[in-house]
Amino acid sequence: MTHQDSNAADHLPERGKPGKAVDPFADPGLPAHEPRRQDIDERAAKHSERVVTMLFVLAVIAAFGFIASYVLIPKSKVVFIFPVGHVSAQNFALGGTLGIALLCIGVGAIHWARTLMSDAEYASERHPISAPPEVRRKVFTDFQQGVAESGLGRRKMMRNALLGAMTIVPLSAIVLFRDLGPLPEKKLERTAWVGGKRLINMNDNQPLRPEDIAVGSLTFAKPEGVQESDEDFQEVMAKAALMIVRIMPSDIKDKRSADWGHQGILAYSKICTHVGCPISLYEQQTHHVLCPCHQSTFDLADGGRVIFGPAGHPLPQLRIAVNGQGYLSALGDFDKPVGPGYWERSA
Repeated sequence: MTHQDSNAADHLPERGKPGKAVDPFADPGLPAHEPRRQDIDERAAKHSERVVTMLFVLAVIAAFGFIASYVLIPKSKVVFIFPVGHVSAQNFALGGTLGIALLCIGVGAIHWARTLMSDAEYASERHPISAPPEVRRKVFTDFQQGVAESGLGRRKMMRNALLGAMTIVPLSAIVLFRDLGPLPEKKLERTAWVGGKRLINMNDNQPLRPEDIAVGSLTFAKPEGVQESDEDFQEVMAKAALMIVRIMPSDIKDKRSADWGHQGILAYSKICTHVGCPISLYEQQTHHVLCPCHQSTFDLADGGRVIFGPAGHPLPQLRIAVNGQGYLSALGDFDKPVGPGYWERSA
């Protein structure tokens, strides 16, 4: 088609209306409103109301299930879920119940809006951001009309179910606040070490004697009575893990550290004071230990002092001695809280 042909086509008269040009971008207007079944059948409206109410009630039940799962299911319990595999039973229950609660509220709200609230479409001209008083009055009037059409005042059972769901479900998040930090106790300041507990070699599960530890060696130990088969073994060792070094007494710089040891044998926490990684890299010439996670370095000959890296505290030391049977044993707990700093930390 030539350029002239195109211009001519633009001015062709509309069919049935000779002489009038066609506007290809004319506003087609809104389609005729088609009422829904719920708009004309009160039984259908009641059915939708019951469905929405049931969804909100299920959300409340799921929220209570979330709280019950948190309280009743042990954190160490593991279950097999096909096809995921072995997962934490508590985590699975928490995720499932919270997901069901949120899903039921969302689906209930959508079903309410699509079947019971007004679905009439209105065209509104754009206006300046600062609305004149008459427009504001119209907005408030429209809002009140929308509340009336939504059935909040008339359908009390469904409204109360929604209010109950919106009240109970947020309690699920409040329960989780318990895990944001320790309870107001001293749990993080205490470990399984108490006076009289022998130091048990992690490799052979035998109690340690001074002659078992050579100068320049690094040995890992656990408290007497702690077994790998224990349900809370990992939790206990996360605080009680111990590393033992033997340094020539003349090389120990900190007198207090020497007094807390036995003939150059010193016992320190194995847990890095930065973010809690296990320390295992020992340089016997310098008596330094290195955390492999972020390279925090501690001097075991100088009271576990931080000499490099992001750690903010020296390694806690365990005071040890030799008991009547010739075994190394603890004289108490660590001198400072183990691991990273936290809000309630006293030192």
